[in-house]
Amino acid sequence: MNFECDIHMHGTLTQLQNSPRDLARWRQAQEQLLGGRHGPALNGYRDLVKRFPAVAELWFELGNAASGELDFPLANTAYRRAVELAPNNASLLGMVGQQYQGLRQLDDARACYERAVAVDPDSVDARINLAVWLEKERRLEDAWNAVTECLARHPRDDQARYFRAFLLHRRKQYAEAETALRDLIKDGPRYPYVKYASRHLLGVVLDELGQFTEAMRWLNEAKSQVRQLTDIALLERHYDQADQRRRDLLASLTPNNLQRWRREMPASTIRHQIAFLGGHPRSGTTLLEQILDAHPEVLAFDEPVAFHQEVATHIPLPPSSGKGQLGVLDTFPAGRCEGLRQRYVRSLLREVTGEPTAPVLLDKNPSLTMMLPVWLRVFPELKVIIALRDPRDVVISCFFLNIMLNATNANFLSLERTAKHYADLMDVWLRMRELGGFDWIETRYEDVVGSLETEGRKVTEFLGLAWHPDQGRHHETARRKFLFAPTYHDVTQPIYQRAVGRWERYAEALAPIMDRLAPYCQKFGYNA
Repeated sequence: MNFECDIHMHGTLTQLQNSPRDLARWRQAQEQLLGGRHGPALNGYRDLVKRFPAVAELWFELGNAASGELDFPLANTAYRRAVELAPNNASLLGMVGQQYQGLRQLDDARACYERAVAVDPDSVDARINLAVWLEKERRLEDAWNAVTECLARHPRDDQARYFRAFLLHRRKQYAEAETALRDLIKDGPRYPYVKYASRHLLGVVLDELGQFTEAMRWLNEAKSQVRQLTDIALLERHYDQADQRRRDLLASLTPNNLQRWRREMPASTIRHQIAFLGGHPRSGTTLLEQILDAHPEVLAFDEPVAFHQEVATHIPLPPSSGKGQLGVLDTFPAGRCEGLRQRYVRSLLREVTGEPTAPVLLDKNPSLTMMLPVWLRVFPELKVIIALRDPRDVVISCFFLNIMLNATNANFLSLERTAKHYADLMDVWLRMRELGGFDWIETRYEDVVGSLETEGRKVTEFLGLAWHPDQGRHHETARRKFLFAPTYHDVTQPIYQRAVGRWERYAEALAPIMDRLAPYCQKFGYNA
């Protein structure tokens, strides 16, 4: 579609606001966008930018709708136009930067954050966005300078004070971080996120200081703050309904299904071996990903969106019945799978500069373990690697996470629901392991940190490759990458064993859920 028009002559925001009909169309498009109906929203925005081509907000929202429809070239065109129209709008620049970050266009994201500070040096949001980005790039001194400059202008700002405490924690200045956080909490932060996050971070800091009972108290207080702000019961209900459908699908799946999917799949034109690295979150998947990614013949991807966007959304599984889902999977044309495979690989490789030469593409995505039946319908030759860790360590580690809230992560607001989520996900794996008919291997976190080369060699050979010396120096490779996982800092350090047996420090808090976890400890070889 051609969007070229004279942006200086007509179609301004004022004109849009003075047109009730067009204003109503804009609101409708916004509602569709917020409701996840990206296609109808995109159609509305296409019409609106034709009539009002000088409105930067329309272009930004068109970009969001295009991104939701996986039209990334159009999304980029729209974001660039938004920035051209409002080059001095620090708020818009920050929002565009966040969208680029979601698209993993890291240079574009950084440029937006830097430009926002340049055009509005007094903006707290602009400076904090930049500081957060610099920390993710592991430029800690630059991040410290950015937040220090922000506090020099706004010494009492909640966000800046919180992020300074976060950087103190990252610099291992735990006593100073504790003092800063207690002062911030005492002053009563006005931002709901800071009110929650400061309590959560204080729990994390106290854990580092060995004050385990106090750490748990602050974590629970932080999570109670979240419960006051969000309809957690609704999120839990949606999650539980999806889990029941998943269990119905697994119960109706048979070895014959998996064998036939593999037998009937036409020869693929994809020249890469696809491997999936799953398991429960906080089971050592990021560490293992970096060990494998250090091999010159492996290209690893850190929780990419490619499978969800390019595969799962194109297989219309009915939301009402697990058995109905099996029917859709079983009758999905094998020929159409090839198109999805091609889309998936193209989407993965959007993150890669130049022509990839590595024969193995590794998708590290622990949460997508839930979707193994769909994976194996489209990629029956998939190499499946499942990371295991003591279930008690997994649960306490997940409870310590501070991540964006959704129907899945809402489980991590209580130890009981965290244990339920562990059981739900690992039941998927146990059932798929029982069915067989595909290539899989399990690897234990404790074995990886106990003998990196022995365990790393075993998994590398499963991928048909020989161990490479660079894999023993994986943390050096990780420092050169931008990592999206919550554990991005940990894997840039040499192997350590302090996380093994962490649950013992919280045995009293875990006592009510020990019976729930005991069967999984037994099945995966841990002493209950």
